[in-house]
Amino acid sequence: MEASRRSGGGRTNLASCVVAAAFLILVAVVLLVVFFLVFRPKEPRIAVNNFQVPSFAAANGSVRFTFAQYATVRNPNRAAFSHYDSTLRLVYGGNQVGFMFIPAGEIDGGRTQYMAATFDVGSFPVPPAPPGAGSLVVESRMNLKGKVRVLRFLTHRVEAVSWCQVGVSAGDGSVLGFRC
Repeated sequence: MEASRRSGGGRTNLASCVVAAAFLILVAVVLLVVFFLVFRPKEPRIAVNNFQVPSFAAANGSVRFTFAQYATVRNPNRAAFSHYDSTLRLVYGGNQVGFMFIPAGEIDGGRTQYMAATFDVGSFPVPPAPPGAGSLVVESRMNLKGKVRVLRFLTHRVEAVSWCQVGVSAGDGSVLGFRC
């Protein structure tokens, strides 16, 4: 009779350990899910506000101009967003006609930073258009790469991309409109 009591007691202890381990695993999974939902890094948001062409020259079937882009970058994270290796490219007809590195920087958590980029675009050929008519459609591609720290010791790489089409008058270089 004493032997049967001992074997039943061992099973009870084993069942208690299994239930406790399952409960601890469940609590750990719930904590991980909450951690990733609350502290998950989000991609910064780029909003392009305006484009300008301060100087424009067209001669002999080619154009040359100065390009200016104004944008805001919002960091939705709680931690700072450190960006580096970021670029702004200007593309016409599938060919890159302008390029600029964006200087490295940091945007504090929950903040918005205003960015202005102005650079000269070298001469490139365009198809002939009737006098007083025609427009160029160039693509502006802004790419911000960086990282966000999570809980001060984990880093997460993030990237934000903005792609816009800009219509520029082939006659005087005025911006006709843009779509992002």
